[in-house]
Amino acid sequence: MKAVQTFTVVSELPPSLAPLRAVAMNLGWADDPRAQDLFRRLDPEGIDFEGRDPALILATESRERLERLAEDSHFTGLAAAVLAELQRSLEEPCWFQERGGSPLREVAYFSPEFGISAALPQYSGGLGVLAGDHLKAADDLGLPLVGVGLFYRHGYFRQELDHSGWQVERFPRLDPRAMALEPVEGVTVSVDLAGVPVFARLWLAKVGRIELYLLDTDIDENDEVNRLTCDRLYGGGIEERIRQEIVLGIGGVRALTALGHRPQVFHMNEGHAGFLALERIRVLMHDRGLSFAEARAAVRPGSIFTTHTPVPAGIDRFPRELVEKYFTGWCREVGLTLDDLMALGHEPGTPEGDVFNMAAMGLRLAGRANGVAQLHGVVSREMFNGLWPDVPPEEVPITSVTNGVHAHTWTSREMAGLYTKLLGHDWPEAPPEAWREIETVSDKELARVRRVGKERLVAYARHKVRQAQLARGKTTSQVSWADEVLDPDILTIGFARRFATYKRATLLFRDVPRLKRLLLDADRPVQLIFAGKAHPADEPGHHLLQQVAQLASELEIRHRLVLLEDYDISVARMLVQGCDVWLNTPLRPNEACGTSGMKVVFNGGLNCSILDGWWDEMYEPELGWAIPSAETGDDIELRNDLESQSVYSILERQVVPLYYRRDDDGLPVEWLRKVKRSIVKLAPQVESTRMLREYVERLYEPAAVHAERMGRDDFEPTRSLVRWHRHLDRSWPSVAVVSTSFEERLGQAGSYTVCGQVLLGDLDPADVAVQAIYGEVDLDNDLVEPTIERMTLVGDGDHPGWRRYCLDVDVPRAGNFGFTVRVVPHHPDVEDYTSIGHVAWAPAHP
Repeated sequence: MKAVQTFTVVSELPPSLAPLRAVAMNLGWADDPRAQDLFRRLDPEGIDFEGRDPALILATESRERLERLAEDSHFTGLAAAVLAELQRSLEEPCWFQERGGSPLREVAYFSPEFGISAALPQYSGGLGVLAGDHLKAADDLGLPLVGVGLFYRHGYFRQELDHSGWQVERFPRLDPRAMALEPVEGVTVSVDLAGVPVFARLWLAKVGRIELYLLDTDIDENDEVNRLTCDRLYGGGIEERIRQEIVLGIGGVRALTALGHRPQVFHMNEGHAGFLALERIRVLMHDRGLSFAEARAAVRPGSIFTTHTPVPAGIDRFPRELVEKYFTGWCREVGLTLDDLMALGHEPGTPEGDVFNMAAMGLRLAGRANGVAQLHGVVSREMFNGLWPDVPPEEVPITSVTNGVHAHTWTSREMAGLYTKLLGHDWPEAPPEAWREIETVSDKELARVRRVGKERLVAYARHKVRQAQLARGKTTSQVSWADEVLDPDILTIGFARRFATYKRATLLFRDVPRLKRLLLDADRPVQLIFAGKAHPADEPGHHLLQQVAQLASELEIRHRLVLLEDYDISVARMLVQGCDVWLNTPLRPNEACGTSGMKVVFNGGLNCSILDGWWDEMYEPELGWAIPSAETGDDIELRNDLESQSVYSILERQVVPLYYRRDDDGLPVEWLRKVKRSIVKLAPQVESTRMLREYVERLYEPAAVHAERMGRDDFEPTRSLVRWHRHLDRSWPSVAVVSTSFEERLGQAGSYTVCGQVLLGDLDPADVAVQAIYGEVDLDNDLVEPTIERMTLVGDGDHPGWRRYCLDVDVPRAGNFGFTVRVVPHHPDVEDYTSIGHVAWAPAHP
């Protein structure tokens, strides 16, 4: 029989163990070796193999065991020492404090999921793990940042495979009182969900010095339906999604206000958090008397939107009837029509007013936007070009900040010890030149450290395989073969990520006989480890996962091809710390970044990947292997065949021979040389503090300065800008480039004067910038990497109302060159003309 409700009876700790709970309640323990050693005394297998939460272990430990530990002076002394070190680390100045003079006071980072530790299962994959690493890097740098998310009572699903290899999802209920979460007493916020007030309480998770607040709707103030609003991460249908995103965006802003936070910068990690901008607009209109246009203009400077989506199908879209159902009250309060609201989320190329696109709204209401790798920035600018139809794709205002990973989280303690010895305690933040010290490590020492990670992975994989088989009803004797799964002496290749079709987990399975020859080679064998989950609604992903499971169950190769069930952070840590090669085979350019391969770098593994995401910008032949991408044509099956053949060829001819080429001492000297080069060159580029420093310097601080400037004098700069903008909109139809010309300057070969005559209508010359765009042209007369320079007003043109602008241009070499002229808006409080969208181009010459 089933219980109608479950609850956790929490043990009371003896006073001498109070430091133990204080350490467990700060998720920084996950990256602290001494804290991990402390908790390993409580439950060695649970901490290492299951990713169990020390807070839960303490909460459920027997009173007798706790009393014995309380009398162990060595244990209590260690707990006190670990707590003292934690408190010291929370108070010491870091990079941000040492810089001094920053205009940035606080950033609010909103995300639908946070992957901080397996002990806090509030994440599904890359987006959440990136958000977790973002908070950890903020802690490392001492950044004033606060996180906002949701608490999902059933989290993301736990994965099991049935006898056929089909994924079965389980949703165990989480009890926040038995986790590393503290209730925020006295603070409850409410949001309107279709005319019904829905309440949320707050839980606080501490990540070092960073505070993360999670909103929880499963409280007595709500009825049965509304209590389940935040029941599951990405659970339910599209209506469940919009309800959760309202709680996150609108409820999150209200929660920060109730807590006394006043962030200058609001960072939206994907479109899921986009509704926060609507709440900020409403507050400014209600509290400061701004019009909608003024409030929108005031919100933009301090808003940052990060897209992780390289394909249109990955964007949240809500039908008009859902928007009407959930935002009629908001529209009434701010005095807008539903059509006005729908226009904020209108996706160019679709019927107006039908669908609300969250990415479109996020980009329209954010003053700054970025993709998460250089290639992803290019893809995003092309994908969202329709929002700025007159702007060339390369000037679409979406930059890129390539993701990074939190090295302390993902690096094995043995490799971390090596880095500490060479680079110091703060080795993740070491400058690029310092990493050359890795080249001084002996091959024998590096091989020894790598061996420890592989042995731990093999032991872990055997444990996971054995547990999975026992869970499916096998007897102990029937699963004895699991003790021979994998071998630390064999080349080990890992593949772990969400099982989505574009990630192509089964690309290596297109020629199974050839794959088996690789796996079973008598002299140079290979072993493969797979892990990952398919989204519950993704049936093709389920089939891909089943194919891997079925092949991994074949008697002939089950010791060389392993599928680890229930992929999470603890599984990922073991994999990246033990694999020799990380395989990545997405359909280019459908991967935004792909950070798992970055984690392998710190552990001495090498990447073998399609040139997509981060690997596209950082690959060099001496650092790993690039799988050629056959992007011509639309035949996906042919492309898959060609690219799978490339993978086989690279493995057979390059990877396997290099790994098994040994010197007289049995060391793979050339392989280890490649590992060292990979660490030296890539480690400082892929660490999360590098990423966050870029966010601070390129996005957060400029946004803070801009937001402060626009809010001065009761938002008078904002009000003035809106007035100017209205005048610009009325006048722009009269703006035109009516003629262009160029001539070589006498006696100066290669020097030209480019001129353009323009009509400005009612605009003043100070309202615009007239620009010459020039450079080499290709066979289609398209400018290749052109130079853009502002032209000078030299006088009136040939006809009344015309104005002449000129620019002297130097052409450095012979070749085919060209130019064009355009007029764009200019205002001292507008940092980029593209945010306004108006452009007047010179007409093409016949």
